[in-house]
Formats: sequence, C-alpha cells, structure tokens
Amino acid sequence: MTTGAEVTLTVDQLAARAGVSVRTVRFYSTRGLLPPPVLGPRRVGQYGRDHLSRLALIEELQHQGMTLAAIERYLQQLPPDLSAHDLAIHRALVASWAPDSAEEADRAELERRAGRALTEQDIDRLAAMGVLERADDAGGYRLDPGLLRLGVELLELPLAHETILAARTVLLEHTRAVAHELSRLFRDEVWGPYTEREQDPEQVAAMRSLSGHVRPLVAQALVTAFRRSLKDELRTAFPAE
Repeated sequence: MTTGAEVTLTVDQLAARAGVSVRTVRFYSTRGLLPPPVLGPRRVGQYGRDHLSRLALIEELQHQGMTLAAIERYLQQLPPDLSAHDLAIHRALVASWAPDSAEEADRAELERRAGRALTEQDIDRLAAMGVLERADDAGGYRLDPGLLRLGVELLELPLAHETILAARTVLLEHTRAVAHELSRLFRDEVWGPYTEREQDPEQVAAMRSLSGHVRPLVAQALVTAFRRSLKDELRTAFPAE
C-alpha cells in the first residue's frame, strides 16, 4: 500500500513488484544484501522504496556477470545512507555500461514495473526522457528497464517537464565526455600496453573480463564524486539553507 510518498510492502508484495520470488528476497536478506524490514503491526515485516531499488541494483549487477560474492562486496562499499533515489541512479549508471537491451511490454506490464498507474501524460514524459517509446503495435512499449524506476521517481518530483529535459541534456553531454575520457584512459594506459606484452589468448580474455568488472566500480566512483560535487555546489548556491 502507499501512504503519501512512502511505500509500505509485505514481503510478498515486494517480491511481486521486483519480479523475484519470496525465497530470493529472504535469501538476499540472510546474505546481508538487503537491509532488514521495519516491523509493523503483528510483527509483520514492512519493506519500502530502498528495498525495491536495492533489488533492482542487484539484478543489474547480476546481468553484468557479477557473482553474489562480488555483489556483496560492491554493496558493502556503498555509503550506508544511500536513499532509494541514489540506488536508482546507481542502477541506471551500471546499466548504461551494458549493450542496449530494450524490452517489450504492454500497458499492464509497464505499470507493474513502474509500481503505479500511469497516465498518458506520464507516458509522454517518460518517452521524452528516453525511458521508453511506443511500439508500432497498439498498446505496446519498448522500454529501458534500467531507467524506468528512475524515470518514475522523476515523475513524482515537483519539477517542470522542461526542467527535467534540460537537466537530462546537461547530464548526457557531460557523462559522454567523462565516458570518452575514461575509455581513452583505459585503452591507452591499460588495454594497449597489456595486449602488446601478452599475446596469450587466455590473458587477453582475462583482460576483457577485468574490463567488465571495472565498469560497476567506475559507476560507483561517478555517483560518489557527483554526490560530493553536487553537495558542495548546493551549499554554495543556497548558503542560508
């Protein structure tokens, strides 16, 4: 159920919303991958947005080929005070390293993944943000699952549509520049010298595997650096607050 901006879910509702089994949720909890629920009336565990976002991040990391042990280490390195919004940004950044993997969904499946009903205006705004596009067949959509939850979070913020699109343009321009420079650095300083020294195909394959493991770490570094920079900028822009 939803109370204001808070989302309170039972373990069954959490599993259904995240597209996993209850057994998986409980297994992740025992491994420490999910924070414990809040105990509600009759000592029933209550879950919220942070649990949903963390499940989505775990799913994305698994898609990147990380083992549960590696995911556990990755999550342990995240700041303990990350909000659901922060985790959603983490997932979007990690997903951005993967090849484009748009998925087909009808309206019911889209709303199930979004976690709420969507108006036509919501659909238009998500499409403008690049989260989804309407498929040719009536009622169908092609969506980016890595960005959907973040897009839905943005819908709930009291921001003008034009402001969100302007912010998206700024982020795209600067993140592309960062990605270009980091890719060049990895190619020139790591990949190139390594392949020149090592001609063994197994060693080259190992280097490719290293590249895959570095990606989520770079995403984490970007989020951390951006949070600190944004905090400093906001402190300067709004000293009274």
